[in-house]
Amino acid sequence: MTEKYDVIVIGGGPGGYVAAIRAAQLGLSTACIDMNTGKDGKAALGGTCLNVGCIPSKALLDSSKHFHHVQHDYAAHGINVADASIDISTMIARKDGVVSKLTGGVAQLFKANKIKQFHGRGRLLANRQVEFTAHASDEKISLEAKNIILAAGSVPISIPNVEYDKKYIIDNEGALDLTEVPPRLGVIGAGVIGLELGSVWQRLGSEVTLLEALPTFLPTADQDVSKQAERLFKKQGLDIRLGTLVKSASVVDDEVRVTLEDKNGESQINFDRLLVAVGRKPYTQGLLADDSGVELNERGQINVNDQSQTSVPGVWAVGDCVRGPMLAHKASEEGIAVAELIAGKAAHIHFDTVPWVIYTDPEIAWVGKTEQQLKEEGVSYRSGSFPFAATGRGLAMGDAAGMVKMLADEDTDEILGVHIIGPSASELIAECVVTMEFHGASEDLARIVHAHPTLSEAVHEAALHVDGRAIHRGN
Repeated sequence: MTEKYDVIVIGGGPGGYVAAIRAAQLGLSTACIDMNTGKDGKAALGGTCLNVGCIPSKALLDSSKHFHHVQHDYAAHGINVADASIDISTMIARKDGVVSKLTGGVAQLFKANKIKQFHGRGRLLANRQVEFTAHASDEKISLEAKNIILAAGSVPISIPNVEYDKKYIIDNEGALDLTEVPPRLGVIGAGVIGLELGSVWQRLGSEVTLLEALPTFLPTADQDVSKQAERLFKKQGLDIRLGTLVKSASVVDDEVRVTLEDKNGESQINFDRLLVAVGRKPYTQGLLADDSGVELNERGQINVNDQSQTSVPGVWAVGDCVRGPMLAHKASEEGIAVAELIAGKAAHIHFDTVPWVIYTDPEIAWVGKTEQQLKEEGVSYRSGSFPFAATGRGLAMGDAAGMVKMLADEDTDEILGVHIIGPSASELIAECVVTMEFHGASEDLARIVHAHPTLSEAVHEAALHVDGRAIHRGN
Protein backbone atom coordinates (compact mmCIF):
# COMPACT_ATOMS: atom_id res chain seq x y z
CA MET A 1 0.00 0.00 0.00
CA THR A 2 1.30 3.44 -0.94
CA GLU A 3 1.33 6.20 1.69
CA LYS A 4 0.20 9.53 0.26
CA TYR A 5 1.13 13.07 1.29
CA ASP A 6 0.81 16.58 -0.02
CA VAL A 7 4.60 17.06 0.25
CA ILE A 8 7.52 14.67 0.60
CA VAL A 9 10.93 16.15 1.32
CA ILE A 10 14.01 14.04 0.60
CA GLY A 11 16.78 15.33 2.84
CA GLY A 12 16.61 16.72 6.37
CA GLY A 13 19.33 19.37 6.21
CA PRO A 14 18.89 23.16 6.44
CA GLY A 15 16.95 23.20 3.17
CA GLY A 16 14.90 20.06 3.74
CA TYR A 17 13.82 20.24 7.36
CA VAL A 18 12.94 23.94 7.06
CA ALA A 19 10.88 23.24 3.92
CA ALA A 20 9.06 20.44 5.74
CA ILE A 21 8.23 22.63 8.74
CA ARG A 22 6.98 25.49 6.58
CA ALA A 23 4.88 23.15 4.45
CA ALA A 24 3.30 21.69 7.57
CA GLN A 25 2.64 25.18 8.96
CA LEU A 26 0.74 25.93 5.76
CA GLY A 27 -1.57 22.97 6.36
CA LEU A 28 0.04 20.47 3.98
CA SER A 29 0.43 16.84 5.04
CA THR A 30 4.21 16.43 5.02
CA ALA A 31 6.80 13.69 5.27
CA CYS A 32 10.58 14.02 5.39
CA ILE A 33 13.08 11.30 4.51
CA ASP A 34 16.59 11.64 5.91
CA MET A 35 19.43 9.13 6.07
CA ASN A 36 21.71 10.83 8.57
CA THR A 37 22.57 8.87 11.68
CA GLY A 38 24.10 10.30 14.84
CA LYS A 39 26.87 8.84 16.97
CA ASP A 40 24.22 7.03 19.02
CA GLY A 41 23.00 5.17 15.93
CA LYS A 42 19.70 7.04 15.88
CA ALA A 43 18.23 9.43 13.31
CA ALA A 44 19.80 12.88 13.47
CA LEU A 45 18.05 15.60 11.50
CA GLY A 46 19.85 18.77 10.44
CA GLY A 47 22.04 17.47 7.63
CA THR A 48 25.75 18.09 7.20
CA CYS A 49 25.47 21.63 8.59
CA LEU A 50 24.10 20.71 11.97
CA ASN A 51 25.79 17.33 12.43
CA VAL A 52 29.26 17.58 10.88
CA GLY A 53 29.54 21.09 9.45
CA CYS A 54 28.47 24.59 10.47
CA ILE A 55 27.47 23.93 14.07
CA PRO A 56 30.16 21.55 15.37
CA SER A 57 32.90 23.55 13.65
CA LYS A 58 31.69 26.73 15.35
CA ALA A 59 31.66 24.94 18.71
CA LEU A 60 35.30 23.93 18.23
CA LEU A 61 36.24 27.37 16.92
CA ASP A 62 34.79 28.88 20.07
CA SER A 63 36.59 26.43 22.36
CA SER A 64 39.92 26.95 20.62
CA LYS A 65 39.46 30.73 20.71
CA HIS A 66 38.96 30.65 24.49
CA PHE A 67 42.12 28.57 24.91
CA HIS A 68 44.10 30.94 22.70
CA HIS A 69 42.86 33.98 24.62
CA VAL A 70 43.84 32.41 27.94
CA GLN A 71 47.34 31.78 26.64
CA HIS A 72 47.97 35.01 24.74
CA ASP A 73 45.49 37.78 25.52
CA TYR A 74 44.26 37.67 29.12
CA ALA A 75 47.52 38.97 30.61
CA ALA A 76 46.88 42.35 28.97
CA HIS A 77 43.67 42.54 31.02
CA GLY A 78 45.54 41.76 34.22
CA ILE A 79 44.28 38.17 34.23
CA ASN A 80 47.10 35.70 34.79
CA VAL A 81 46.56 31.99 34.16
CA ALA A 82 49.56 29.76 34.59
CA ASP A 83 50.07 26.48 32.73
CA ALA A 84 46.74 26.51 30.90
CA SER A 85 45.83 23.18 29.30
CA ILE A 86 42.98 21.78 27.29
CA ASP A 87 41.26 18.41 27.51
CA ILE A 88 40.44 17.46 23.92
CA SER A 89 37.92 14.78 24.92
CA THR A 90 35.97 17.32 26.98
CA MET A 91 36.05 19.80 24.11
CA ILE A 92 34.74 17.16 21.67
CA ALA A 93 32.06 16.06 24.16
CA ARG A 94 30.88 19.66 24.49
CA LYS A 95 30.68 19.93 20.70
CA ASP A 96 28.69 16.69 20.53
CA GLY A 97 26.34 18.01 23.21
CA VAL A 98 25.62 21.16 21.22
CA VAL A 99 24.89 19.06 18.13
CA SER A 100 22.67 16.63 20.06
CA LYS A 101 20.63 19.44 21.59
CA LEU A 102 19.96 21.01 18.20
CA THR A 103 19.18 17.77 16.34
CA GLY A 104 16.80 16.87 19.15
CA GLY A 105 15.23 20.29 18.80
CA VAL A 106 14.53 19.71 15.11
CA ALA A 107 12.96 16.33 15.92
CA GLN A 108 10.68 18.04 18.46
CA LEU A 109 9.67 20.61 15.84
CA PHE A 110 8.74 17.74 13.50
CA LYS A 111 6.51 16.24 16.19
CA ALA A 112 4.94 19.58 17.01
CA ASN A 113 4.12 20.17 13.34
CA LYS A 114 2.93 16.58 12.76
CA ILE A 115 5.58 15.83 10.15
CA LYS A 116 6.13 12.13 9.44
CA GLN A 117 9.84 11.36 9.73
CA PHE A 118 11.40 8.47 7.80
CA HIS A 119 14.96 7.41 8.73
CA GLY A 120 16.63 5.98 5.64
CA ARG A 121 17.06 6.64 1.94
CA GLY A 122 14.57 8.12 -0.51
CA ARG A 123 14.63 7.50 -4.26
CA LEU A 124 12.48 9.48 -6.68
CA LEU A 125 10.62 7.39 -9.25
CA ALA A 126 8.34 8.45 -12.08
CA ASN A 127 5.00 10.20 -11.41
CA ARG A 128 6.11 11.64 -8.05
CA GLN A 129 6.48 8.20 -6.51
CA VAL A 130 9.17 7.72 -3.86
CA GLU A 131 10.81 4.48 -2.83
CA PHE A 132 11.89 4.58 0.80
CA THR A 133 14.48 2.14 2.17
CA ALA A 134 14.66 2.05 5.96
CA HIS A 135 17.98 2.62 7.73
CA ALA A 136 20.00 -0.55 8.44
CA SER A 137 17.49 -2.79 6.67
CA ASP A 138 16.19 -3.74 3.24
CA GLU A 139 12.61 -2.84 4.12
CA LYS A 140 11.08 -0.70 1.40
CA ILE A 141 7.95 1.45 1.49
CA SER A 142 6.16 3.13 -1.40
CA LEU A 143 5.29 6.78 -0.91
CA GLU A 144 3.54 9.29 -3.13
CA ALA A 145 3.00 13.05 -3.01
CA LYS A 146 1.54 15.88 -5.03
CA ASN A 147 4.85 17.67 -4.59
CA ILE A 148 8.38 16.38 -3.97
CA ILE A 149 11.19 18.57 -2.66
CA LEU A 150 14.70 17.24 -3.30
CA ALA A 151 17.15 18.52 -0.68
CA ALA A 152 19.85 15.87 -0.77
CA GLY A 153 22.75 18.19 0.08
CA SER A 154 26.40 17.65 -0.78
CA VAL A 155 29.47 15.57 0.08
CA PRO A 156 33.20 16.37 0.24
CA ILE A 157 35.12 16.28 -3.03
CA SER A 158 37.94 13.75 -3.22
CA ILE A 159 41.11 14.28 -5.24
CA PRO A 160 43.17 11.80 -7.28
CA ASN A 161 45.80 9.76 -5.45
CA VAL A 162 44.62 10.91 -2.03
CA GLU A 163 42.35 8.31 -0.41
CA TYR A 164 40.53 8.88 2.87
CA ASP A 165 41.31 6.30 5.53
CA LYS A 166 39.43 8.19 8.29
CA LYS A 167 42.44 8.03 10.61
CA TYR A 168 45.42 9.71 8.98
CA ILE A 169 43.79 11.17 5.84
CA ILE A 170 40.48 12.74 6.84
CA ASP A 171 37.67 15.00 5.65
CA ASN A 172 35.91 17.72 7.64
CA GLU A 173 33.99 15.14 9.67
CA GLY A 174 37.22 13.49 10.76
CA ALA A 175 38.75 16.85 11.67
CA LEU A 176 35.84 17.46 14.05
CA ASP A 177 36.55 14.28 15.99
CA LEU A 178 40.32 14.13 16.43
CA THR A 179 41.17 12.65 19.84
CA GLU A 180 44.42 14.55 20.25
CA VAL A 181 46.20 17.57 18.82
CA PRO A 182 48.29 16.44 15.83
CA PRO A 183 51.80 17.95 16.02
CA ARG A 184 51.74 18.53 12.24
CA LEU A 185 48.44 18.99 10.41
CA GLY A 186 48.36 19.35 6.65
CA VAL A 187 45.29 20.86 5.00
CA ILE A 188 44.64 20.56 1.28
CA GLY A 189 42.63 23.66 0.38
CA ALA A 190 42.73 27.14 1.88
CA GLY A 191 39.03 27.83 1.46
CA VAL A 192 36.34 28.19 4.12
CA ILE A 193 36.55 24.67 5.57
CA GLY A 194 40.34 24.50 5.46
CA LEU A 195 40.76 27.89 7.12
CA GLU A 196 38.19 27.29 9.85
CA LEU A 197 39.34 23.81 10.86
CA GLY A 198 42.99 24.67 10.33
CA SER A 199 42.48 27.62 12.71
CA VAL A 200 40.96 25.35 15.36
CA TRP A 201 43.89 22.96 15.55
CA GLN A 202 46.53 25.67 15.10
CA ARG A 203 45.20 27.47 18.18
CA LEU A 204 45.33 24.20 20.10
CA GLY A 205 48.97 23.64 19.24
CA SER A 206 49.24 22.06 15.79
CA GLU A 207 51.76 23.22 13.24
CA VAL A 208 49.28 23.79 10.40
CA THR A 209 50.23 23.97 6.73
CA LEU A 210 47.59 24.87 4.13
CA LEU A 211 48.33 23.66 0.61
CA GLU A 212 46.33 25.67 -1.95
CA ALA A 213 46.55 24.96 -5.68
CA LEU A 214 45.27 28.41 -6.68
CA PRO A 215 47.81 31.22 -7.00
CA THR A 216 45.70 33.71 -5.02
CA PHE A 217 44.28 33.58 -1.50
CA LEU A 218 40.48 33.61 -1.13
CA PRO A 219 39.91 34.73 -4.74
CA THR A 220 36.11 35.00 -4.28
CA ALA A 221 36.52 37.62 -1.55
CA ASP A 222 37.30 41.27 -2.18
CA GLN A 223 41.04 41.59 -2.81
CA ASP A 224 41.56 44.19 -0.06
CA VAL A 225 39.98 41.79 2.42
CA SER A 226 41.76 38.66 1.17
CA LYS A 227 45.16 40.38 1.27
CA GLN A 228 44.60 41.58 4.82
CA ALA A 229 43.28 38.14 5.84
CA GLU A 230 46.31 36.34 4.41
CA ARG A 231 48.64 38.67 6.29
CA LEU A 232 46.77 38.22 9.59
CA PHE A 233 46.50 34.44 9.32
CA LYS A 234 50.20 34.08 8.54
CA LYS A 235 50.98 36.27 11.54
CA GLN A 236 48.89 33.90 13.67
CA GLY A 237 51.09 31.02 12.57
CA LEU A 238 49.21 29.41 9.66
CA ASP A 239 51.64 28.33 6.94
CA ILE A 240 49.73 29.20 3.75
CA ARG A 241 51.34 27.91 0.56
CA LEU A 242 49.67 29.16 -2.61
CA GLY A 243 50.22 27.70 -6.08
CA THR A 244 50.90 24.32 -4.50
CA LEU A 245 49.41 21.25 -6.16
CA VAL A 246 49.13 18.03 -4.17
CA LYS A 247 49.94 15.14 -6.49
CA SER A 248 49.60 12.24 -4.05
CA ALA A 249 49.45 11.26 -0.39
CA SER A 250 50.11 7.95 1.33
CA VAL A 251 50.45 6.70 4.90
CA VAL A 252 53.94 5.46 5.75
CA ASP A 253 55.03 4.55 9.29
CA ASP A 254 52.13 6.33 11.00
CA GLU A 255 52.55 9.58 9.12
CA VAL A 256 51.20 11.01 5.87
CA ARG A 257 53.72 11.50 3.11
CA VAL A 258 52.54 14.14 0.64
CA THR A 259 54.04 14.74 -2.78
CA LEU A 260 53.45 18.27 -4.00
CA GLU A 261 54.42 20.50 -6.89
CA ASP A 262 54.98 24.25 -6.85
CA LYS A 263 57.05 26.82 -8.73
CA ASN A 264 60.21 25.16 -7.41
CA GLY A 265 59.26 21.75 -8.78
CA GLU A 266 58.27 18.54 -7.01
CA SER A 267 58.94 17.87 -3.33
CA GLN A 268 57.69 15.90 -0.34
CA ILE A 269 56.36 16.93 3.06
CA ASN A 270 55.22 14.78 5.98
CA PHE A 271 52.29 15.30 8.37
CA ASP A 272 50.76 13.47 11.30
CA ARG A 273 47.29 14.05 9.87
CA LEU A 274 46.08 15.33 6.49
CA LEU A 275 42.72 17.10 6.09
CA VAL A 276 41.28 17.21 2.57
CA ALA A 277 39.13 20.35 2.26
CA VAL A 278 38.92 21.12 -1.45
CA GLY A 279 35.18 21.75 -1.58
CA ARG A 280 31.93 19.86 -1.88
CA LYS A 281 29.78 18.45 -4.68
CA PRO A 282 26.03 17.72 -4.98
CA TYR A 283 25.00 14.41 -3.46
CA THR A 284 22.62 12.74 -5.89
CA GLN A 285 23.88 9.14 -5.67
CA GLY A 286 20.87 6.84 -5.67
CA LEU A 287 18.48 9.79 -5.47
CA LEU A 288 16.95 9.60 -8.94
CA ALA A 289 15.59 6.58 -10.78
CA ASP A 290 16.26 6.46 -14.51
CA ASP A 291 12.61 7.23 -15.22
CA SER A 292 12.29 10.08 -12.70
CA GLY A 293 12.57 12.67 -15.48
CA VAL A 294 14.70 15.02 -13.35
CA GLU A 295 17.68 16.42 -15.23
CA LEU A 296 21.23 16.99 -13.98
CA ASN A 297 23.67 19.50 -15.47
CA GLU A 298 27.33 18.95 -16.32
CA ARG A 299 28.35 19.74 -12.72
CA GLY A 300 26.05 17.07 -11.30
CA GLN A 301 23.57 19.64 -9.98
CA ILE A 302 19.82 19.20 -10.33
CA ASN A 303 18.54 21.58 -12.99
CA VAL A 304 16.02 24.08 -11.63
CA ASN A 305 14.52 27.37 -12.75
CA ASP A 306 14.40 30.62 -10.76
CA GLN A 307 11.61 29.20 -8.60
CA SER A 308 13.48 25.97 -7.80
CA GLN A 309 11.27 23.87 -10.10
CA THR A 310 12.87 20.91 -11.85
CA SER A 311 12.01 19.66 -15.33
CA VAL A 312 9.23 17.54 -13.78
CA PRO A 313 6.00 19.29 -12.70
CA GLY A 314 5.55 19.04 -8.95
CA VAL A 315 9.20 18.18 -8.30
CA TRP A 316 11.37 20.87 -6.74
CA ALA A 317 14.98 21.02 -5.58
CA VAL A 318 16.84 23.25 -3.11
CA GLY A 319 20.15 23.66 -1.33
CA ASP A 320 23.56 22.27 -2.17
CA CYS A 321 22.26 19.98 -4.91
CA VAL A 322 21.21 22.94 -7.11
CA ARG A 323 22.85 26.09 -8.53
CA GLY A 324 24.06 28.86 -6.33
CA PRO A 325 26.29 29.02 -3.26
CA MET A 326 26.47 25.99 -0.96
CA LEU A 327 25.33 27.89 2.12
CA ALA A 328 22.97 26.66 4.82
CA HIS A 329 21.02 29.93 5.00
CA LYS A 330 20.57 30.00 1.24
CA ALA A 331 19.17 26.44 1.37
CA SER A 332 16.76 27.34 4.18
CA GLU A 333 15.36 30.33 2.35
CA GLU A 334 14.91 28.25 -0.80
CA GLY A 335 13.08 25.62 1.23
CA ILE A 336 10.71 28.19 2.71
CA ALA A 337 10.08 29.76 -0.68
CA VAL A 338 9.27 26.40 -2.28
CA ALA A 339 6.86 25.45 0.52
CA GLU A 340 5.05 28.76 0.09
CA LEU A 341 4.92 28.40 -3.71
CA ILE A 342 3.43 24.92 -3.29
CA ALA A 343 0.79 26.42 -0.99
CA GLY A 344 -0.08 29.00 -3.64
CA LYS A 345 1.68 31.96 -2.06
CA ALA A 346 4.06 34.38 -3.71
CA ALA A 347 7.72 33.81 -2.85
CA HIS A 348 11.18 34.47 -4.21
CA ILE A 349 14.82 34.63 -3.17
CA HIS A 350 17.09 37.53 -4.03
CA PHE A 351 20.39 35.73 -4.57
CA ASP A 352 22.29 39.01 -4.94
CA THR A 353 21.96 39.65 -1.21
CA VAL A 354 22.97 36.25 0.19
CA PRO A 355 25.71 36.91 2.76
CA TRP A 356 28.93 34.88 2.99
CA VAL A 357 30.81 34.27 6.24
CA ILE A 358 34.12 32.64 7.18
CA TYR A 359 34.26 32.06 10.94
CA THR A 360 37.97 32.52 11.45
CA ASP A 361 39.43 35.01 13.92
CA PRO A 362 39.04 37.67 12.70
CA GLU A 363 35.82 36.74 10.94
CA ILE A 364 35.27 37.53 7.28
CA ALA A 365 31.85 38.39 5.84
CA TRP A 366 30.56 39.95 2.68
CA VAL A 367 27.50 40.55 0.57
CA GLY A 368 27.12 41.71 -3.02
CA LYS A 369 29.85 42.51 -5.52
CA THR A 370 33.59 42.72 -4.94
CA GLU A 371 35.61 45.61 -6.30
CA GLN A 372 37.25 43.35 -8.87
CA GLN A 373 33.82 42.21 -10.11
CA LEU A 374 32.64 45.79 -10.53
CA LYS A 375 35.78 46.62 -12.52
CA GLU A 376 35.31 43.59 -14.76
CA GLU A 377 31.67 44.55 -15.37
CA GLY A 378 32.55 48.18 -16.11
CA VAL A 379 30.36 49.51 -13.29
CA SER A 380 31.23 52.98 -12.01
CA TYR A 381 31.40 53.00 -8.22
CA ARG A 382 32.67 54.82 -5.16
CA SER A 383 34.42 53.12 -2.27
CA GLY A 384 34.61 53.82 1.45
CA SER A 385 36.37 51.99 4.25
CA PHE A 386 37.03 52.18 7.95
CA PRO A 387 39.43 50.24 10.23
CA PHE A 388 38.28 48.66 13.49
CA ALA A 389 41.50 50.01 15.02
CA ALA A 390 39.83 53.44 14.96
CA THR A 391 36.76 52.28 16.92
CA GLY A 392 36.58 52.73 20.66
CA ARG A 393 34.81 49.40 21.15
CA GLY A 394 37.35 47.44 19.12
CA LEU A 395 40.25 48.89 21.09
CA ALA A 396 38.49 48.40 24.43
CA MET A 397 37.85 44.76 23.53
CA GLY A 398 41.45 44.27 22.48
CA ASP A 399 40.12 42.98 19.17
CA ALA A 400 40.60 45.69 16.57
CA ALA A 401 42.14 43.99 13.53
CA GLY A 402 40.40 44.41 10.19
CA MET A 403 38.09 46.86 8.46
CA VAL A 404 34.77 47.51 6.76
CA LYS A 405 34.74 48.29 3.04
CA MET A 406 31.66 49.60 1.23
CA LEU A 407 31.04 49.93 -2.51
CA ALA A 408 28.25 52.11 -3.92
CA ASP A 409 27.05 53.02 -7.39
CA GLU A 410 28.70 56.27 -8.48
CA ASP A 411 25.47 57.72 -9.88
CA THR A 412 22.68 56.36 -7.66
CA ASP A 413 24.70 55.67 -4.47
CA GLU A 414 22.93 52.29 -4.14
CA ILE A 415 25.12 49.92 -2.14
CA LEU A 416 26.61 47.26 -4.42
CA GLY A 417 28.73 45.36 -1.93
CA VAL A 418 30.03 45.39 1.63
CA HIS A 419 33.11 43.48 2.78
CA ILE A 420 34.14 43.05 6.40
CA ILE A 421 37.11 41.45 8.09
CA GLY A 422 37.13 41.88 11.83
CA PRO A 423 35.38 41.08 15.13
CA SER A 424 31.74 39.98 14.80
CA ALA A 425 31.78 40.42 11.02
CA SER A 426 29.14 37.66 10.78
CA GLU A 427 26.72 39.82 12.77
CA LEU A 428 27.69 43.23 11.36
CA ILE A 429 26.98 42.13 7.79
CA ALA A 430 23.25 41.78 8.58
CA GLU A 431 22.42 45.50 8.52
CA CYS A 432 24.22 45.74 5.18
CA VAL A 433 22.18 42.84 3.79
CA VAL A 434 18.95 44.51 4.91
CA THR A 435 19.98 47.84 3.40
CA MET A 436 20.86 46.20 0.08
CA GLU A 437 17.65 44.16 0.05
CA PHE A 438 15.71 47.44 0.17
CA HIS A 439 18.02 48.95 -2.50
CA GLY A 440 19.39 51.35 0.09
CA ALA A 441 22.23 53.81 -0.47
CA SER A 442 25.41 54.44 1.45
CA GLU A 443 23.78 57.75 2.43
CA ASP A 444 21.05 55.78 4.23
CA LEU A 445 23.56 53.98 6.44
CA ALA A 446 25.54 57.20 6.88
CA ARG A 447 22.49 59.02 8.28
CA ILE A 448 21.32 56.24 10.60
CA VAL A 449 22.38 56.71 14.24
CA HIS A 450 24.66 53.87 15.39
CA ALA A 451 25.14 53.33 19.12
CA HIS A 452 28.46 54.34 20.68
CA PRO A 453 30.70 52.63 21.44
CA THR A 454 29.95 49.68 19.16
CA LEU A 455 31.66 47.77 16.39
CA SER A 456 28.80 48.81 14.09
CA GLU A 457 30.26 52.31 14.05
CA ALA A 458 32.83 50.94 11.58
CA VAL A 459 29.96 50.26 9.15
CA HIS A 460 28.62 53.77 9.78
CA GLU A 461 32.00 55.40 9.19
CA ALA A 462 32.64 53.33 6.05
CA ALA A 463 29.32 54.61 4.68
CA LEU A 464 30.36 58.17 5.54
CA HIS A 465 33.71 57.60 3.86
CA VAL A 466 32.01 56.72 0.56
CA ASP A 467 31.10 60.39 0.40
CA GLY A 468 34.47 61.52 1.76
CA ARG A 469 33.11 62.64 5.13
CA ALA A 470 34.17 60.01 7.66
CA ILE A 471 34.69 61.62 11.05
CA HIS A 472 37.33 59.42 12.63
CA ARG A 473 39.71 58.92 9.71
CA GLY A 474 41.29 61.03 7.00
CA ASN A 475 39.26 61.36 3.82
